[in-house]
Amino acid sequence: MRTIKRLAKLNCYFFTTISILLLALIFNFSFSKTDGFLIFNGFHPVWLDVFFKYITNLGDGLISILAVVILLALRKKKKAMTAALAYIYSGLLIQIAKRIFHMPRPKYFFEQTLFHYTHFVEGVSMHDQNSFPSGHTASAFALATVLVLVFKKNKISFYCLFFAFLVGYSRIYLAQHFLIDVIFGAITGITCAMVSYHQVYDLKLFRSAKVGKRYKQLKIASQANPI
Repeated sequence: MRTIKRLAKLNCYFFTTISILLLALIFNFSFSKTDGFLIFNGFHPVWLDVFFKYITNLGDGLISILAVVILLALRKKKKAMTAALAYIYSGLLIQIAKRIFHMPRPKYFFEQTLFHYTHFVEGVSMHDQNSFPSGHTASAFALATVLVLVFKKNKISFYCLFFAFLVGYSRIYLAQHFLIDVIFGAITGITCAMVSYHQVYDLKLFRSAKVGKRYKQLKIASQANPI
């Protein structure tokens, strides 16, 4: 199976990602929601406020759509299809989960627990509900994982991983999400990317009818004329 082989070859990306997420999960359950949030938000210089205010937009769905359009323009149809499916699947799962769990966002959570937290970055719209899981993080990890899988190059793994974790951390820094939201957003994105890759490259569910017919003809011919 191509997906398993690809995962084995890209073990650096997946081993590093899984290790970091496991450590983050342990950290999350070692502290209260408020304490964990404050540990991640202990340093807030103005330049980082501006930096993360814009970096967080890399997890917006428009970036994933732009990536799909670029891949299509480069005639990379299978790669574009994989990225599109990963974005769609992750988006659907995230929205369903948000409405099932309906967890409060940091600002509303602190208001309800009477905790006084004041560092909200100017120009960033704050929301009250649907914190779990993080949609921006899911989109970022879905795109990063797809790029690593379809381009089959370990050397881009670091950049994709750095990009995805940077987006994930930006959600905490901007007080949009808690750590647990980011962790499960990442897991969702990675899982959807692997499922999409498996569907397009292994199951070939979205192969055109013309290509499928040609493939069957070649298969029949090879069976009729064995070497």
